[in-house]
Amino acid sequence: MLKSIHHAAIICSDYQRSKHFYVNVLGLKIIAENYRDSRNSFKLDLGLPDGGQVELFSFPDAPVRPSYPEAQGLRHLAFVVDALEPFIAHLTTHKIEVEPIRTDEFTGKRFTFFADPDDLPLELYEA
Repeated sequence: MLKSIHHAAIICSDYQRSKHFYVNVLGLKIIAENYRDSRNSFKLDLGLPDGGQVELFSFPDAPVRPSYPEAQGLRHLAFVVDALEPFIAHLTTHKIEVEPIRTDEFTGKRFTFFADPDDLPLELYEA
């Protein structure tokens, strides 16, 4: 039986830029960082407070995402926050554009979207 999501894996175009974004802007904790010489690739394991993880990879010549956000495959990655406004204010201090807050018509919960340095859609979902 499945218990939870362990991690989400992201392939980035600029490793240092994405590392800065996920660590310094979003505040994820570095668990491990490894360079895999045989693949000319970094693998950065990042932790969330609840134990969930994001794996950040760099691969040379990785293809770009075909469309935003309705391509087949992973649609977006959502993070839970206690309150949207403080985190949105934090993002805007880093010059990150955030969409207007919406309310889920079925759950009544508030959420919004923004993007990582490679335009991967990210969501903030209010607890």
